[in-house]
Amino acid sequence: MYGTPPPPQPWTVGPEPGLTYDHLARTPLHRWWRPVLGSVLVAAGYLLVTFVVLFGGMVVGGLLGFNMTPRVDTLFADPMVSLVVTLLSIGAALPVVLGVAWLIQRRPPGTLSSVVGRLRWRWMMLCVPVALGAWVLGQIASTIIYALTGEDVSGGVGWARWDTAVTGLAITLLLVPLQAASEEYLFRGWVIQAFGAFVRTPWPGILVGAAGFTALHNYTGWGILDVFAFGAVTGWLAVRTGGLEAPIALHVINNVLGFGLSSAAGTLNDALRQGAVGWQSLMGTAVQLAVFVIVVLVLARRRGVETTSPAGDKSPPLPVNM
Repeated sequence: MYGTPPPPQPWTVGPEPGLTYDHLARTPLHRWWRPVLGSVLVAAGYLLVTFVVLFGGMVVGGLLGFNMTPRVDTLFADPMVSLVVTLLSIGAALPVVLGVAWLIQRRPPGTLSSVVGRLRWRWMMLCVPVALGAWVLGQIASTIIYALTGEDVSGGVGWARWDTAVTGLAITLLLVPLQAASEEYLFRGWVIQAFGAFVRTPWPGILVGAAGFTALHNYTGWGILDVFAFGAVTGWLAVRTGGLEAPIALHVINNVLGFGLSSAAGTLNDALRQGAVGWQSLMGTAVQLAVFVIVVLVLARRRGVETTSPAGDKSPPLPVNM
């Protein structure tokens, strides 16, 4: 008499087939206000979660007897403790981005990962040795340029103590992947796709994301251009390869080696403060990025890495493989 009730509709709806990474927010449920409201909530949530973790770290650190520092560039006198709290404060914000995509845009959070709706682990792991090799070549180029210009770079190289080296490496291996992924999902994921919901070209999102990424750091001088170039190139690479796997791999390698070697050399405080960077380092970054981009694009083409959303029924939620 009353008929069969309609089946319940899924909360999330994925993108249509054939969309590039920057357009994945254009689902059938897309409305102009969803990326706008979502961006406000992502920014507010990111700041709130970061503040909560930093404040909690200060409280816990104080209870455990770690000395605070009056400087604004580091929280604790012990740089290892500052490193832990800093990485956690950034990494803990990752669920905010994924949650807003699910709650406000009503799309599978995995669409922030790649065009196939999940993080492609095999592809990302393949990019890791490429990132390592590119980093080594970039360091060699930077060292040669420093030597040719008569600059001394020995102050940042050395070996302090085994305990600090091992501790620093353990912390970076444990927390840097979360911290790097969090930044990538925000600046190369959410920002690019929020702009892509309205505009055809990915470049506004790429450039705004790179600017936001740069503002998150405390570098000065050439360091600003260095970080901005990294953000812009990895943003373009995310669109070109259809996901965040290559940017995350490069970001993780950079930070693991940066913090790990700084711990070994006893210069972790300097790494946390960031500050000025010579133009010679910028040239090294250019070599690193060029090598990484070329090799990754060649591998992506040979392996047939997906660069657009696949065909199929997009109504059911896509799996989120983090």
